[in-house]
Amino acid sequence: MVSKTTSKRAGRLSTGTLAGALVLLPLGACTFGSDTVSCSTSSCTVTLSGNDAEVEILGTTLAFGGVQDGRATLSVGNASVSCAEGETVSAGPLSLECTSVQDDSVKLTASLG
Repeated sequence: MVSKTTSKRAGRLSTGTLAGALVLLPLGACTFGSDTVSCSTSSCTVTLSGNDAEVEILGTTLAFGGVQDGRATLSVGNASVSCAEGETVSAGPLSLECTSVQDDSVKLTASLG
């Protein structure tokens, strides 16, 4: 027979474990292939390079379309934007700051809002 104290403790441990996992969710909310992603609680720094590079960060899919005339083309959800080095653009729920634009890659910081 299981005592009520043991059942309550198990319930509290399960709830605490779930709450802890939800706190870490934003940090682990990035999925990627071979590209570099580093996330904090409020933003992610991403390097996308090569054709078809794609990453999911902060609940949004971000894809690299290439670089032309010093501007990186990015797809953010259903929107398409471009940015030059040092420029910040808004796309869907994200604000993107392009910190480096090379011939075949872009490094950016993405944040919500």
